[in-house]
Amino acid sequence: MTTESGPQVTFASFVVSLATTAAVHFGDVSDPSTGEKIPPNLEGAQQMIDILGILQEKTRGNLTHEESAILENVLYELRLRYVDVERESSGTRIITP
Repeated sequence: MTTESGPQVTFASFVVSLATTAAVHFGDVSDPSTGEKIPPNLEGAQQMIDILGILQEKTRGNLTHEESAILENVLYELRLRYVDVERESSGTRIITP
């Protein structure tokens, strides 16, 4: 949906925007101006996860089922990614059989 001033921001697009910022901090997104990989910034990624967690807490009971599911899934995936990047940064490897 668009308005006269451009695309309308929805709850889902807002959540995805915050998740994309976290992906930048994880180093998953290349710098758009140089195309180079950005080193992970776990502090920045954690801040974005915390913001999404606050959003989840403060909107509980006020979201549609779909909005709640999007937020829950994004937080789950970002938290898993945080653990992965933290392990990669520390050099810890988990060996699976």
